[in-house]
Amino acid sequence: MRYVIVSVLRGNAGNFNNNLRKEIFEKFKTKSSKLPAHFTIKAPFESDTIQELENTLSLFTSSNKSENYYIKGYDSFDNRVIFMKVIMSKKGQILHDKLIDVLSSINYINFTEKDGKNKIFHVTLSSKKIQNIFNDLWTYVNSIPCDFECTFDNVCIYKWENNTWLLHKEYLFV
Repeated sequence: MRYVIVSVLRGNAGNFNNNLRKEIFEKFKTKSSKLPAHFTIKAPFESDTIQELENTLSLFTSSNKSENYYIKGYDSFDNRVIFMKVIMSKKGQILHDKLIDVLSSINYINFTEKDGKNKIFHVTLSSKKIQNIFNDLWTYVNSIPCDFECTFDNVCIYKWENNTWLLHKEYLFV
């Protein structure tokens, strides 16, 4: 089975991202992630069982408190991905890195530079075949103010089923 681990954005920032992705789709016909607004903790991976992961996340979130971070403006990965810039607080970065350390002890969880401790935190807006319209899309997105205070208060496991990501389990920090 295929899984992904993310932290879902809630509130104004989450609604903003979800609505802007719909708006971008309507205006530019570019698809986006089938996940709700989020930043990735562990990119998709395969495993037959995730009991150890579930136990680990339950213990970790019940013994750590949520931390703040900010979203300010936009950035891109070349002309392939446009995203909302996440500025992780120092305490949020420490919490994230502790989580990566704990998850790394699970044999079927392997991190790369794109989803490990040194990742570029981001919340994707558009990433599906945008090279030909990148400049127009970039100009459009940058005309919309983007400034939010957020809380790293959850870790969610999504499972790939029926050609979409379905929430498997959500864990909330204390």
